[in-house]
Amino acid sequence: MEDYQLGVIETKFAGIIWTSAPLTTRALVERCEKELNWKRTTTYSVLKKLCGKGFFRMENKMVTVLVSKAEYNSFRSEKFVQETFSGSLPALVLSFGSRKKLSEAEIDELQSVIDSMRG
Repeated sequence: MEDYQLGVIETKFAGIIWTSAPLTTRALVERCEKELNWKRTTTYSVLKKLCGKGFFRMENKMVTVLVSKAEYNSFRSEKFVQETFSGSLPALVLSFGSRKKLSEAEIDELQSVIDSMRG
């Protein structure tokens, strides 16, 4: 899958699937009507697009997840760090910390993450 980019509306739509999958196409249409005020045709069009991008699969009127929300967020985070900080996670933390003082709890949490990555 090359295109992990989702627009704002696609992200809302994907969120419905991520929180409910597996689900029937009928249930998805009903949720999109209620939450996004979409018609059935809009739901199917966006679903087809995201299936084509490799996020979801629709088979036998069932929608399943191929790329989890965590996987998507991880990819987008990595891409942001790569594009904005030349791939340097320390540069991201330094940039963030230069504008906002980190609390002791946040520093402890970051240290815990770093320690777990060493092991």
